[in-house]
Amino acid sequence: MNTRFCLIRHGETDWNAEKRVQGQIDIDLNATGEAQARALADALGEHDFAAVYSSDLARAWRTACIAVEARKIAVSPAPTLRERHFGVLQGLTAAEAGMVNPTAYRLHKERAPDFDCETGESLNRFAVRVLTGLASMAQRHAGQSVLAFTHGGVLDVVYRAATGRAIDAPRDFTLGNAALNWLDYRAGNWHLVAWADSRHLRATLDELPG
Repeated sequence: MNTRFCLIRHGETDWNAEKRVQGQIDIDLNATGEAQARALADALGEHDFAAVYSSDLARAWRTACIAVEARKIAVSPAPTLRERHFGVLQGLTAAEAGMVNPTAYRLHKERAPDFDCETGESLNRFAVRVLTGLASMAQRHAGQSVLAFTHGGVLDVVYRAATGRAIDAPRDFTLGNAALNWLDYRAGNWHLVAWADSRHLRATLDELPG
């Protein structure tokens, strides 16, 4: 039986704007991220969901709570939806990582599947964690629709699972903050329905003070 997922990356944080690796460091939304979350509430208004899940990291959890506040439906924490742990690279920009730990940064950029960033998660282990968690949700909600708030790395894994891209292949797709990503899961297989729909965010900047 088919389960439909709407997967959403959290709204923007200051570290996103700085292109700083967040991983599992718990950074909250900035003003733009909160406006994006409010825009999601309208974008999701026409859709019904049997359940809402979120990564328990603050940036995803806050996005979820704002986006579904008017729905009177509880958000359930799902640690399997957490971002990958980037080990020694967490908290660094690309330029900083290249200077502080050039070997780790090179292996990260090459998407070495078994490299765990010295103290974090490898891509292979991360992918297993993500896909196993989502498969459990799909089994729990067979024949229903599920809304899940998560992170860019999680979306990267699921997109590759749905399109047959290797985990170590260069990324050639977008992972936008607060965009809608629709996928179906059936009998262990992922099918991409729609990706990176961000039409609801066009007016987001109008909400922010000058």
